[in-house]
Amino acid sequence: MNTSSFQSLLQRFFTDRLQGQLGASPHTVASYRDTFRLLLRYAGVQLGREPSEMCMEELNVCFLGKFLDHLDSERRNCTRTRNNRLSAIKAFFRYVSFSEPALALHCQRILAIPAKRYERGPVEFLAQEEIAALLAAPDPATWIGRRDRAILLVGLQTGLRNSEITALRCQDVELSTGAHVRCLGKGRKMRCTPLRPDVVAVLKEWLAEQGGDPNDPLFPSLRGTRMSPDAFERLVARHVSTARMSCASLTGKMVSPHTLRHSAAMALLRSGVDLSVIALWLGHESMETTQIYLHADMRLKERALAHATTSGLVPGRYRPPDSLLTFLESL
Repeated sequence: MNTSSFQSLLQRFFTDRLQGQLGASPHTVASYRDTFRLLLRYAGVQLGREPSEMCMEELNVCFLGKFLDHLDSERRNCTRTRNNRLSAIKAFFRYVSFSEPALALHCQRILAIPAKRYERGPVEFLAQEEIAALLAAPDPATWIGRRDRAILLVGLQTGLRNSEITALRCQDVELSTGAHVRCLGKGRKMRCTPLRPDVVAVLKEWLAEQGGDPNDPLFPSLRGTRMSPDAFERLVARHVSTARMSCASLTGKMVSPHTLRHSAAMALLRSGVDLSVIALWLGHESMETTQIYLHADMRLKERALAHATTSGLVPGRYRPPDSLLTFLESL
């Protein structure tokens, strides 16, 4: 097989298959694109040639296994992200198996690569004092600081996904009566999320400073272009590092843009908002997805247990009477 086959197959996968036949959403196309960017950069280093010079046979099970290990060990991707990358790769090779029958056996071996199993830990979210520390981290005297505080505030209040918040344009924000932000979420569902008065005030100042066109990014990069999801992750990590100096509880806590989304959901749940409303707020397809927040907060479970006790007394937590007992209890 000549070396141009891989290039033509990959281009046809994105244009004919994803965009033409499936009508995939921009979020899906962007996710698949990022996967192959990472794969081709890794292949360029390992194989010593340009991506356009590669051939299909080089992307075998052994090589792709090393790439997945690279995502785990060097890029520190979580298991869910690693599995999402694998799903994108499998979608391409599934298309290749139909388009090039001669490569069917090669593709079958790759499609047999299993997804990595993982334990579902508790939802990580921020407490009120941690939110305050994070919002105080950006420097309001600089353009970047004002932008960063605005995007953090919007993320914490609306619960938008990383891709949703970085895709916002100036015209997607309505700051008059019934202030809200519009976004195109998963499954191409357009939803509107109300904005609090304090968030509206910050966004009014930010838009006045920007003075851009309606189609411009709401939170642009330094070059004036749309901020990438990776850049938003680095932004959050940078300000969390600063916030740790004033809020010790952030030490050791993994905070990402999705943590802001979880924090918004938990704030709604603690305020007594019905779970079905939270599902609509976050754009969840199923209520089962939203139920993870019921397991996240111990205080909600303690209140439920208090209602279930016959004595009517609020149950307390066990406190070991001695430091040595505390150590033994922690083992």
